[in-house]
Amino acid sequence: MNALDPVFAHIDAHREAHVARLSEYLKHPSISAHDIGIGAVAALLVEQLRTLGMEAEAVPTAGHPMVLGRRSDVPGAPTVLLYGHYDVQPPDPLDAWESPPFEPTVRNGRIYARGAGDNKGQHFAQLLAIEAHLAVHGKLPCNVIVLLEGEEEIGSPRIADFVRDHADRLRADLVVTADGPLHPSGRPLVTFGVRGMVGFDLVVRTGRTDAHSGNHGGTMPNAIWTLVHLLTTMKSPDGRLTIEGLHAPIVPPGPAERAAAEALPVDVPGYLEEMGLARLDAPADRPFHDRLMFHPTLTINGLHGGYDGPGTKTVLPCAAMAKCDIRLVPDMTPEQALDCVRAHVARHAPEVEVIGRGGMLPSRTPIDSPYTAPIVDAIRTARGVDPYLVPSAGGSLPDYVFTRILGVPAFVTPYANADEANHAPNENLDLALFHAGIRTGAALLDRLGGLRTTE
Repeated sequence: MNALDPVFAHIDAHREAHVARLSEYLKHPSISAHDIGIGAVAALLVEQLRTLGMEAEAVPTAGHPMVLGRRSDVPGAPTVLLYGHYDVQPPDPLDAWESPPFEPTVRNGRIYARGAGDNKGQHFAQLLAIEAHLAVHGKLPCNVIVLLEGEEEIGSPRIADFVRDHADRLRADLVVTADGPLHPSGRPLVTFGVRGMVGFDLVVRTGRTDAHSGNHGGTMPNAIWTLVHLLTTMKSPDGRLTIEGLHAPIVPPGPAERAAAEALPVDVPGYLEEMGLARLDAPADRPFHDRLMFHPTLTINGLHGGYDGPGTKTVLPCAAMAKCDIRLVPDMTPEQALDCVRAHVARHAPEVEVIGRGGMLPSRTPIDSPYTAPIVDAIRTARGVDPYLVPSAGGSLPDYVFTRILGVPAFVTPYANADEANHAPNENLDLALFHAGIRTGAALLDRLGGLRTTE
């Protein structure tokens, strides 16, 4: 019998107790957008980490506190930083929930509550994995730092400064985040990066007031047409972004990343049917996963101006606004992308104002990282199947604070079901996947413990 077998046996023997404890945790609201319950949940987590023998505290920030814990049991073994977030989305609309969002309810093998999948259930599984090793062996096979953020759901506005200010306390060999859903097939994933993003508004005013489209049509510029013409210079009909200089910093994916993307299964007809689409976005010849991983996008989130009420109003709008975002790939930055947008707008429509709304850097860890093999082995050992390797997620997480500020590889290993309904009513976590997540976390610590850094 190896050291992991009794740990798995302990986890399996405590399945009901683990669900009951998860349910108790999910009862506590921690809504960062409304500052509801944040302090209480941070204190609860500090207490939990201290019961695991960790040096733990809720570290104040200018916003919500960061919960930080550390336990160093094995000199010379790797130190893994387990990142998660204890804040949750607002539960609205409440009338769409089948059971109250902070009264966890088990139905058909799933637990329903706000935060069940995003992210309380997943990081709680990591904590239970630590607890299982301690219960069986009295110590951990590797060294562990736990960092739980209280502002992820509002864009992680302070985590970069926190990581810079506390880099010595966060010194680790790798970062692993349990967040997000498994592949729709149920297959586990290891994700090696995320796209970044930058948001901005395009604002124009062409006159003092809206005007009669008959009396002034043909003499007064139409603010909406000004934006429409500008936007058509930023993306061509065949789907190519045409903002000068935007692509200059992009580092193309290497052979390993391309091979991993090509190995991912995809059912395009099924995707089109699920989303109610007639076609994929242009360019038509771009592979499905390449679109989400390796290319920047320009999205018009909304276009506002003029009259859109019932009936007819022959008005000529004097003001308009387009709200946009650009998803970034390595080695783009929000500043570089916004500078390109400003220069482009100055050339094509100088009367339009560009208002930046902040952003987040992209992140990428090489697939051939020395930690890839033990992470894959841990998932295989815990779940009996190899994970898909995903070079990059299409969305954005603050992984850049680990890869760019701390300079360590960062991996995302989701535990939740693909239909977890995170950010939506009836958020849920499949309890079989919750238990598998605890096993995966335990196997990860075991496999990392088999490595050695420096004595």
